[in-house]
Amino acid sequence: MTDMTIDRRELADFLRRSRERVRPQDAGLPAGPRRRTPGLRREEVAHLAAMSADYYIRLEQARGPQPSPQMLAALARALRLSNDERDHLYLLAGHRPPAGPAAGDHVAPGLLHLLDQLTGTPAQILNDLGDVLAQNLMARALLGGVCTVSEHGRNVVWRWFTDPDARTAYPEEEHDHYSRLHVADLRAAFGRRGGDAAATRLVERLSAASEEFADLWVRHEVAVRRLSRMRVLHPVVGRLDLDCQVLLAPEGDQRLVIFTPPPGTDMGERLALLGVVGTEQFAPMEMDIDMEMGMGMGME
Repeated sequence: MTDMTIDRRELADFLRRSRERVRPQDAGLPAGPRRRTPGLRREEVAHLAAMSADYYIRLEQARGPQPSPQMLAALARALRLSNDERDHLYLLAGHRPPAGPAAGDHVAPGLLHLLDQLTGTPAQILNDLGDVLAQNLMARALLGGVCTVSEHGRNVVWRWFTDPDARTAYPEEEHDHYSRLHVADLRAAFGRRGGDAAATRLVERLSAASEEFADLWVRHEVAVRRLSRMRVLHPVVGRLDLDCQVLLAPEGDQRLVIFTPPPGTDMGERLALLGVVGTEQFAPMEMDIDMEMGMGMGME
C-alpha cells in the first residue's frame, strides 16, 4: 500500500551504494577479469531482481516511477539487504515496510530481567493481542491474577468483554472508554498480523461472545496504546490514578507496560502502601516470571 511520498534522490543514492557493496561472487555471479565497477553492475541488479535494466537505471537516476512493494522485495533480495536496510528501502520508496518476524510468547531474558528489577513499580509484559506473558508482584497486587484454563484466560481483551468481574476495579463511567481502547488496539494488531490464525480466532470468539465487542469492531477504529492514564479502584489502598507507559519491543508484538504515579500527586504514597500491604498475599509464593501468566484487567 502506498501511503507516503517517494524520496527519489535518496532512493537513488541508497540503491547505488548498496549495489556497490555487493560482490558478484556473493550474488552467484562471476567476478570477471575486467570489472571496473565496484560491486554489481546495474544490469546485474536488474537481472537478479527480474526487472528491465532500463527501469532499474532510471531508479538510480532518480527519475523512475514509484516501485511496487513486490519490486522492492525483489531488489532487497538482489542487493542482499539486511532487514533494517530493507525497511529503509521501503520507506524511501514511499511504502510501509513489511512486518518482521514476531517474537511470539517467548519473552527475551533481558526484558524479563528488567521486569524483575521493577520491584516497587507495577509492570507486566503482554503481546499485541493482549495476552499477559509475565508480570511482577506489584502488578499482581494492583490488577489481580488470571485463570489460564480457558482458551483466552490470560487475554485482557477477552476478560474485559466476557467477565463482568474484570470491570469492577474501574469506574463505571469509564467502561465505554476502556472498551474502545481495547478494541482499537486489537484492530491495530489484527492489521499488522494480516489477520493471522491467532488474531482471527480471538476476534471471532469475541464477536460471538460479546455484542458490545462486535458493535465496536465494525467501527474499524485503530489506535496503538503508548501512553495514557488509568484509574483503578483498589480494595486495599483506594483509588489509584496511574500513568501507563508502554514500551514496544523491536518486533512490535510484545510490550512492557509500566504503571507510574503522575507527578505532583499523592499516588506515589498510595503505590508505596500497595507495595507493603498489597503484595503480602503473593510474597510467600514461588514465582518464575518467565512462566507466570498473570493478567491485568485493563491496559489503557
